[in-house]
Amino acid sequence: MGRPSKFTEEIAAEICERLSKGEPLAVICRDDHMPAVSTVWAWERAHEGLSEAIARARLVGYDAIAAEALTIADTPLEGIETKETADGVETKRADMLGHRRLQVETRLKLLAKWDPKRYGDRLDLGNADGKPFQVVNRRFSREERDDG
Repeated sequence: MGRPSKFTEEIAAEICERLSKGEPLAVICRDDHMPAVSTVWAWERAHEGLSEAIARARLVGYDAIAAEALTIADTPLEGIETKETADGVETKRADMLGHRRLQVETRLKLLAKWDPKRYGDRLDLGNADGKPFQVVNRRFSREERDDG
């Protein structure tokens, strides 16, 4: 039995809703009742307004992912670390800081790739006023060169 490929407004609405919560399209399309990713792309071309709806849902989803990263960063997560020693197994309960850092960094890196204008690193090649630098080619007099 194949995946469903007939377009319905209900499936399109569910895709948009899940995208707006930050769920990637590839993950959504793994569900049995969902079409393949390539089918969704074809639907975007074939059904007026669907491409714009998906784009809007993705933008909202990016903000949801950013909010999730903030929640992960602000919420300690206790874990158990075990280590074998000469006296036996030693266990330690502590915040899983490394795991949380990885989760946050992964989300931020994906956001920077998916929406670089809003979440990417800003490369500003201008002065404090936002105006571009001007290159001035000036000759110095002999007196000015000797002073400096």
